[in-house]
Amino acid sequence: MSTSTRSTAFAPSAVRLTRLAALVVGAVFLVVGILGFIPGITTHYSDMTFAGHMSHAKLLGIFEVSVLHNLVHVAYGVVGLAVAARPKAAVTYFLAGGVVYLALWIYGLAIGHDSSANFVPLNTADNWLHLVLGVAMVGLGLVLQRKLRGSLTADRAM
Repeated sequence: MSTSTRSTAFAPSAVRLTRLAALVVGAVFLVVGILGFIPGITTHYSDMTFAGHMSHAKLLGIFEVSVLHNLVHVAYGVVGLAVAARPKAAVTYFLAGGVVYLALWIYGLAIGHDSSANFVPLNTADNWLHLVLGVAMVGLGLVLQRKLRGSLTADRAM
């Protein structure tokens, strides 16, 4: 009996895991958004515009950014930190955020990078990152949702 108690005592609960995931993802988005405003980390900083394909600033010299793009990352970060206290809201954050990133990936593939429709702005590196973020966030949301449901079922059975 003490062996099973010891093995589960150190295992993070589904609620703690969900909260931690939202805190980590939110913090990463927040840091990335802030870094987008720092010259040197963002190359061609003086070329940054509020929005649009004319912004040639690049985070880490790779990902095109604008003021709007950076503010969206900051907002995603703040929301992630805010929902971390509520596991169901955190799961929704991952699922909805992932769907938004997948839609942004498709949008980035569909528009021309020099088009006025490229209001974010996006480049090929951004498109690949949005695909990875979308899949990861939806996957994380589904896994955490399953774990939360499993822990609720186990708690009810006791």
